[in-house]
Amino acid sequence: MMCYTNLRPITGGKRSAMDDTIHAPRVGQVRHVAEYAFHSAKAYDNAFGDVVVYAELEGPHGQRARMPAFYDGDGTWRLRISPGEAGEWHLRLVSSPMDPALSWEGSFSVAPAEVRGFLVATPDRGWGLSYESGEEAFILGDTVYNLFGMAHCGADTQQFLKRREAQGFSLLRVRVPVSPFHPPEGYSAWQTRRTWPWGGSEQAPLFDRFNLDYFATVDRVVSQAEVLGIGLEMILEAWGFEYPFNRRDVFLPEWEELWLRYIIARYDAYSCISIWTLMNEYEYYPDGDWRYNPVADRWALRMARWLKSTAPHGHIVAVHNGPRTPPFARRFAADPGAIDLVLYQEWGTRDRELGWLAAGIEESLRESLEGWPGAAVFAEWGYERNPAFPLLIPSHAYCDREHTRRGAWRGVFTCHGIIHGFENSWGPFLDLENDQAGLEQLLILRRFVLEVVPFAELRVADELLAADDVSYAPGRRPLVIASESRTTVAAYLPAGGAIQLGLPVWEYEACWFDPLSGAGERAQPQGQAFHCPGGIVEGHPKDWVLLLCARNR
Repeated sequence: MMCYTNLRPITGGKRSAMDDTIHAPRVGQVRHVAEYAFHSAKAYDNAFGDVVVYAELEGPHGQRARMPAFYDGDGTWRLRISPGEAGEWHLRLVSSPMDPALSWEGSFSVAPAEVRGFLVATPDRGWGLSYESGEEAFILGDTVYNLFGMAHCGADTQQFLKRREAQGFSLLRVRVPVSPFHPPEGYSAWQTRRTWPWGGSEQAPLFDRFNLDYFATVDRVVSQAEVLGIGLEMILEAWGFEYPFNRRDVFLPEWEELWLRYIIARYDAYSCISIWTLMNEYEYYPDGDWRYNPVADRWALRMARWLKSTAPHGHIVAVHNGPRTPPFARRFAADPGAIDLVLYQEWGTRDRELGWLAAGIEESLRESLEGWPGAAVFAEWGYERNPAFPLLIPSHAYCDREHTRRGAWRGVFTCHGIIHGFENSWGPFLDLENDQAGLEQLLILRRFVLEVVPFAELRVADELLAADDVSYAPGRRPLVIASESRTTVAAYLPAGGAIQLGLPVWEYEACWFDPLSGAGERAQPQGQAFHCPGGIVEGHPKDWVLLLCARNR
């Protein structure tokens, strides 16, 4: 937290009631949220839109930033900041039109602290993401789009967050606006309270006002995530096919800017805000039609730059795609630094015959991200089906545990973090107390990445595979990753079989790692090839991972 000293009105003069009513934390540390509350007795017709309040900050080395404040009802404005450097800071609160109760300045001290800090995009290091501390980040994520809405309707989201943190998840995909429906039949039956985040209603919206009751719930969940250290990808404009984001003649740019500025003011200071995502499947802009649209690229670039100029804490700005092509390097070539991260979705095969194989993921990733200079995460390959629920989303029909596991390993063997999702918590359904079968498979993969191999040193190394693509049936070609020195080599065989690798003339320790159980067993080459232990699971050939570690290198 953070203390303030010598805080005084900009206008000078006598001590006012403000000196007794301003609230600020008493202990200051790097990357700990400090909240200041300012009270004004002035009556505004609409305090959300009739006055703009922000803080001008100056750091110990002259660095400057501007942070918006937000109205929180009852004549109270709040300012939340989280400086990233120890030392003396200066704060000047400004209001327009000028309100003496909302125009202050002072100084405060920030003490050093050993913290992980914010998630940052480092496309030239590791797998593209790190923390401010320098720790390489492996993203294991879950999709819980309506987490805030579920909490607002009484679900025990705190215990869910605690369980995901204990399981080692580092990120949850969440939307600020709730999605009450997903076509063709995905009504959110759990929704028992209004979650409309603006004033008015869907039929008579007031986009210059905000639902403070709902935002109090969002505050509570964000604070819980902050304490637990689990990241949130905050999706700012939900899906573009939903109201009001599919009605740009109603949701005007002025309302869009007011909406985004308000969310930034409330949440930009939190370390748990790992990513600001502009829109889920951003190509829905501007009319809600699912297709590649160059206008959507221009919107993304414009809004990314605006977001970075308004949100001073420097969180990652991302897009989440719908259509996979053209490649993102081409889409954003006019301003490649505007977008920090692509959250990439590709479901792979999900039909009755080949849904278990999740084939095609690595090829799609390779094609779409070719030449992309930013970071990327494999953020969506389906939502694991719970047969206890009615089939409301037909595309989930064959997304079973096998699809979950193979999709995850394919994503990791392209050297990307992964974010999955489950019908229990994805959207229309609500069962936060129970995990589906595929979740255990993700935890086994996490242990492999973080405890068995030096993940941040590994890169795609398909050139080590001593066979042409034509040697394998579609979807069955092994994937190979290795350290630059080739002291660690791993190969994923999505349908078992044999593999031959072109390795340096070294001695290797070789073992088979079972993605289903997490067990390992010694591997012995037969001539130039390794033959996996085999096995059948649910009528299909079992997948295996071959791990080779050089001896005495």
